[in-house]
Amino acid sequence: MSGIVSTHVKISVLVPAYNEEELIRALLDSVKESFAELGRGDYEIIVCDNNSNDATAERARKGGARVVFESHNQIARARNAAAAVARGKWLIFIDADSRLTCELLRRTLENLDSGRICGGGVRVRMDGGRQPWPIRFGLWLWNTASVRLKVAAGAYVYCLYEAWSESGGFDERYYAGEEIAFSRRLKRWGRLRGLRFAVITDCELPTSPRKAEQFTLFQMMAQVLLCCIPGSLRRRERCGFWYRRPAGGGSGRASEPREQKERGSS
Repeated sequence: MSGIVSTHVKISVLVPAYNEEELIRALLDSVKESFAELGRGDYEIIVCDNNSNDATAERARKGGARVVFESHNQIARARNAAAAVARGKWLIFIDADSRLTCELLRRTLENLDSGRICGGGVRVRMDGGRQPWPIRFGLWLWNTASVRLKVAAGAYVYCLYEAWSESGGFDERYYAGEEIAFSRRLKRWGRLRGLRFAVITDCELPTSPRKAEQFTLFQMMAQVLLCCIPGSLRRRERCGFWYRRPAGGGSGRASEPREQKERGSS
């Protein structure tokens, strides 16, 4: 990030990352390129290494990010751990297998700078060519619900720092669906202050299709049904779709977090 980042930080880009050594540099490059295109240097990138057992942290540091560690393998905790050390007054949470674009960044910053919006999300699209129709239908269904119900996809959430802090952040009782609970918290926080929650619709977040490649259609449908059982989203073993990385489309051994160690930062 040298050469464009100022000492004054206004925007914090926060990345939860578990075993993302293959994708983390591409995301970091997309973030730096997007800010550079807008001529903005008032940002920082914070990656939360969520107990990875690969070179995620090392590659994130080499890519110019500050790295913090969270030993408990949980997406909500990883996002909160990154936000807890953020210096910016605006926060952008983005997943490591996604890519930031200049247009999405521009629209996000316009919304946050408007004084009328407390946070929001964006429509999502999958890279990697045309997906099978059930995947395309599922993504269309989510994007439609996201816009109409005003909930953010976990792959990209933006908000005011004070909205994250005063609303209680991501609910750490959940191992999946925490972005929906957080969207509700943001909307409640915003309503009390006359601010809106806005899902960006005139551009999209490109993200990887790896779950569609790692899991069979049957496995994905089974996960959806499992999540419908009350209490499932609060149990990690029932949220394998978000925490397991099987080889060969779901038939191989899942990667698991390494032995717990103390949380630190660098």
